[in-house]
Amino acid sequence: MSSNMNPKVSTGKSQGLKGFLKSLFMFELMQGLSVTGKFLFARKFTLHYPDEKAPISPRFRGLHALRRYPNGEERCIACKLCEVVCPALAITIESEQREDGTRRTTRYDIDLTKCIFCGFCEESCPVDSIVETGIYEYHGEVAGDLYMTKEKLLAVGDKYEKDIAAARAADSAYR
Repeated sequence: MSSNMNPKVSTGKSQGLKGFLKSLFMFELMQGLSVTGKFLFARKFTLHYPDEKAPISPRFRGLHALRRYPNGEERCIACKLCEVVCPALAITIESEQREDGTRRTTRYDIDLTKCIFCGFCEESCPVDSIVETGIYEYHGEVAGDLYMTKEKLLAVGDKYEKDIAAARAADSAYR
């Protein structure tokens, strides 16, 4: 056989003096400890949470809300795009026909225990009906508390409409 068919395999033993010194002085360990030491003496960033709040991004995706038009009519046209695009299958929509032939939602539910807050529902909505607000302080003591019905979503939208409209206006240049 030719010598090209059997390449020399390194066993790690022939690293010589350089390899011996690295293992003797534990070079990798010292390198890791230097990173630890650098951050050990760096200035700490501490926030006393309930009293102080860190600034959040304008694009933060928090609690969902359903919006209304200024005349009080719900924006949702029951196109069901948000239900289709939701990767977690957290949105359930049911609709019915109105007398004038348009659709209206009779049921709009979001299960926040399933939701991954990806924002696809917000991006797919053609009338900006469903939005994710900057609200991150909410909780539930039982799983049913995190099941947002149409009424709960509209209540959140009504309560925070000014904040939602301001955030949408500030972010409109990037959409």
